[in-house]
Parts: sequence; C-alpha cells; structure tokens
Amino acid sequence: MTAPLHEAHPTGAGRALPDTQQGMRRRNLARVMHTVSAEGPLSRAAVASRIGLTRAAVSTLVDELIRTGLLDELGPERPGRVGRPGSALAVSGHGPAGIGAEVGVDHLAVCAVDLRGEVRVRAVRQGANRGRAPEPVVAELTALIRQVVAEAGEEGLWPAGLAVAVPGLIARDAGTVVSAPNLGWHGTDLGALLPGDWPLSVDNEANFGGLAELWLGEGTPRDFLHVSAEIGIGAAVVVDGRLLRGNRGFAGELGHVPVWPEGPPCACGGRGCLEQYAGEEAVLRAAGLELGEDRVGLLAGRAAEGDEAVRRALRDAGTALGIALTGAVNLLDPEAVVLGGALSGLAPWLLPSLEAELARRTAGPACPVSVSRFGPEGPLLGAAHSVVRGVLDDPAAVAERG
Repeated sequence: MTAPLHEAHPTGAGRALPDTQQGMRRRNLARVMHTVSAEGPLSRAAVASRIGLTRAAVSTLVDELIRTGLLDELGPERPGRVGRPGSALAVSGHGPAGIGAEVGVDHLAVCAVDLRGEVRVRAVRQGANRGRAPEPVVAELTALIRQVVAEAGEEGLWPAGLAVAVPGLIARDAGTVVSAPNLGWHGTDLGALLPGDWPLSVDNEANFGGLAELWLGEGTPRDFLHVSAEIGIGAAVVVDGRLLRGNRGFAGELGHVPVWPEGPPCACGGRGCLEQYAGEEAVLRAAGLELGEDRVGLLAGRAAEGDEAVRRALRDAGTALGIALTGAVNLLDPEAVVLGGALSGLAPWLLPSLEAELARRTAGPACPVSVSRFGPEGPLLGAAHSVVRGVLDDPAAVAERG
C-alpha cells in the first residue's frame, strides 16, 4: 500500500481531519501524543494544562493511548511533592516503530526508530548500485528491511510504516521513481517491488535530509535551504516548517542547476550542471584522484595533509556551490543554508569559497551557512522519523490498523 508522505508540522498539526466529533477526538489524541513526545514525562494534569482540555477529557484520551500501547505510565511524577502526585506519562519505547530505508548510489541502509526517536536497529550494505536493474537492488533492500524488522521485533517493536529515500525525482503521490540518473532508474514503481505489509512512502533523499534537520536539528530555523551533497546534489526547501515540493513534487533539484551552461554533459541530459563541478566524483576527477569506496574520507585526508590539488578542487567546488545557491537564496530568501550529506565532512575546505561567492552575489545581506550534524545519515533518519511523525499525527490510525 502506498500512502503520501506525512509532513508533520513541528507543533503537531499534521494531516487535515474532518471537523466532526470523531475528527475532534483524533485531533485531540494527536495533541496529547505530540505534547508528551515533546515535553514528557508529564502527568495528566500537566497535559491538560498545556493543551487546554479538562483533566477528565485528557484522562479518557490517555487511557485510550495506553491501551493502544503508545503511552506508558511511569509512576508518580514527583515523589515527595505536596498533595497527591500525578502518574507520569511517557511515549512508549515499545510498539510502533518507523522503518526508514535509503537507496544510495553505493550503499543500502535501513533503520528502525521507536516513538521516542531512538534508533534501535540499523543495517547497511556497501556496494555499487549504479547501472544495476531496480529488481535485484530492491530485493537486497527488502532483505535488509526484513532483517531490521525481525531484530526490532525482538525488542518489542513492530513497523508502523516504511519510508524510502531515493536520489531522484519521485512522483508526488506515489511510489514511482520518475528518474534517478545516478542510479540509471527511470519509471520504477517501488510500490510494486517493496514489501506490501505496511504503509509505504517514497521521497527524494534530500527532502528526507531536510526533514531530519527540521525535526531533529538544534536551533534549526523554520525557513531554510538544506543541501544534500554526495555524488548527486539535491536540496530541500523548507518554508514555514513545511517542504516546498513544487507542482510535480520535483522542487529542489539543485544539482541540475547549470553553473556554466556550456560545461560538460550531465547524466540528466543537460550541460554544465552543478553536479559536474561539486559532486564527489567531480571533485575527485578535478583533484586527479581515482574513485574509491571512501571518497569523502580520501579527500578529507588529503586536504588535511595540505595536498594543494585537492584543496584547489574543493575550493572550486565551493565556488560552484556558491554560484548555484546564489540563485536559490535570491529567489527564496531563506533564513539559513544547511550543508548536509557526505560532503558536509569536507566543510572546512568548501565553506570559505562557498560563503565568499554567496556574499559577493547575494542581493541582500549574506545568508548564513551551517553544517548539518547528521551528515550522510540525514536522509535515513528523516525517512524513519517521517513514519514516527505520522503515528504522532494520527495515533487513532494505529489502533485501526490493529
């Protein structure tokens, strides 16, 4: 079953629910879940105070969430306080879990995240996927998914849904990879190839990286541009706490913005795209290095040792990133730019020329650039957390699915 990606608002306002008594109940269950998730452990009285409902109403909602296995009672909230202490509530560390998966050009990864946001199980397979047919790649991914689900089950977790990050254009309301040039996939229906036991969402890896930054980053603004840079380069545009997707869901293809229009040909069919100057392989070529498994580690090591060819290649990549980002910054006026993905590990050598180019070309004040603390883990974490956010947004759906 394929379902649209949950884009939960940080305050808990997720998918629209009908304005009926049943819809009100579902919204209030979500408000309780989001409040306990964000601020717990909390007593029933504390939850009631925060969301503006009566204690009796909150107690009824809490009892339902405990029966469903989404909340746990931990005992007295503050032993020793004056008066009868309330029973502290916390989001359960058992029950539903978000399963996140990532198809990378040279790896597959899967993880299980519980409702408390903790990664409980993780599995990775290194190996080239470029040029391989989708079927064997997805078969290997499915084996990893089933391995993670089995290990999570041993810890009392079961999958509430599966979200898959892919480096390509994804049809807005489906599981179809319209085009993933760096994989060589076109018109691939992942919904037909992946396990059909759970709700499924598929999205661009940069979007999931941006959501991880939004939900898990410390001090992340609600308007920012998240750049996910590896072999390919994508971007997530976050406006007022929500992804800006575009008409077809293809917004954010920063890697195919032409930096020099008559430059080298790109896998997308264009010429002079940013990826041809700032992608991992492009930087390695410019530095005169051979392709290998740990491309970023090789570049970082050589740069730290003072290899001038590598440092020059990274300065040029930063300049190209700055040129491409200037257009986005001038157009969108974000509060910040966040550099994520594998190339975030090269930030010490990329940022000076990137920031200089932005400062020189941006119409207004220079836009601050920061480095994501999640690095290449962002897309996988964002995928798993998108499922968790879906549970928090509509906990009643968990009970309905049984």
